[in-house]
Amino acid sequence: MHQYKGKLIIHTGSMFSGKTSSLEKDVKRFRIAGYRTLAFKPSVDTRYASSEIVTHDDTTLEAVLVEGISEILRQCSLNKPEVVAIDEVQFLGGGLDEIIKGVNSLLGQNITVIAAGLDIDFAGQPFEIVKELMPIADYLTKHHAVCVKCGTDAWVSHRKTKDRERVVIGASREYEPLCRSCYLEEKRLEDAIVNKNQVTFI
Repeated sequence: MHQYKGKLIIHTGSMFSGKTSSLEKDVKRFRIAGYRTLAFKPSVDTRYASSEIVTHDDTTLEAVLVEGISEILRQCSLNKPEVVAIDEVQFLGGGLDEIIKGVNSLLGQNITVIAAGLDIDFAGQPFEIVKELMPIADYLTKHHAVCVKCGTDAWVSHRKTKDRERVVIGASREYEPLCRSCYLEEKRLEDAIVNKNQVTFI
């Protein structure tokens, strides 16, 4: 595991693709190898236990709940970890430049950083922090869920509810993984329903 010291490891992809499970496995491997680890998750993610990172298949990893990157840096200064894991990194608070600077600061201290997060939102638009972290990663894995419509590799987490806010915390009740073709067809059908229900007053 020594070759991973001071490296940035990114797990990204749609929901239900195994990003968090991969982060959890990485952390457990580092622990087995004798490294001091510290895991974090943004406080906005309230789907499961607040003090744990929980995968969709119900495995858990103890974590510290944080608002933003400044709290992670403070915790690292106090606890001196050798490996830091950040789940749902797209929800991490702090400005984009501040987060990038913070991650680079950890890497500069020879701390390994493992981050898992969505690369794009429900509308197919990139999450800025993941977009900026990907090029500076030493190891980058794009994970794929299975499209629930056709069974091919999923591309996006399609939102099944009518909420239009960018961040809506949820799981299988609110989201489903779709490939690009099925997503575009679903959007075409949704737009057709919206147009049909529009009423024009003269």
